[in-house]
This record gives sequence, C-alpha cells and structure tokens, in this order.
Amino acid sequence: MIGSHAFDYMNVTDKAMDASYQRMTLIANNIANADTPTYKRKDIDFQDIFLRELKKTRQPGVDPAVKHLITDNLNPKIYTDYSNYSYRIDKNNVDPDTENVELASETLRYQTYTTAVNQEIQHFKTAIGS
Repeated sequence: MIGSHAFDYMNVTDKAMDASYQRMTLIANNIANADTPTYKRKDIDFQDIFLRELKKTRQPGVDPAVKHLITDNLNPKIYTDYSNYSYRIDKNNVDPDTENVELASETLRYQTYTTAVNQEIQHFKTAIGS
C-alpha cells in the first residue's frame, strides 16, 4: 500500500481544503476591510487551476496521473481583484453583500471537502477491518 497511489485522492483533497480555507480567510479579511479607504478586495485562484490540471490527466477519477497535481501545479495564487476599479468615493471595491455570499459558498465547498476526506478515511478503516 505504501507504493500505491491510495492516498492521492486524499492528498489532492487536502490541498483543495487548504486553498478553500485560505480563500475563506481572504474573504473574511475583505469583509473586515469593507470600510477601509482605498482597500482592494483580494481573492485566490484555485478552482480554475484545479479543473485545468485535472482535464490534462485525460482519465476519469483519480489515477496515477493525478499525482503530479499534488506538488507541481496546484499552487493557488492570491490576486487583487479589480485593483483599478472602485464604484465608491473612497476607492474601496469591497461589496459586503457579495463577500458574504462568497463566504457562504466557500464554507459549503470546505464542508464538502471535509465530508469527502471523512468518507475516504471510513473506506480505509473498512478495508483494514477496524
């Protein structure tokens, strides 16, 4: 089992959970700075990177080709969203309503990853008979 790819799915999911948690932190920071003049919202690009790299494997599901995703290409990038745009006089571009919706959405995504990891652990427990 050590030489197998049994944990690849969990490793990819772990990386996704880290990025999701980081995005929730960024969104919470955006909400906290909603009234800070000249503050520009920040976000993280992970989902697009993940989907693009997953398509490159050309295999449905998790296979050995996914292993390169774990360390090589799944590096989320933090960026400043619309850094030259602001609809407010104070040059802040944070919309608290939008941020709260994004936070709720990301929280659900994180919970989905947590459920997936828990189910995978249950599968391993079943396989070893405990």
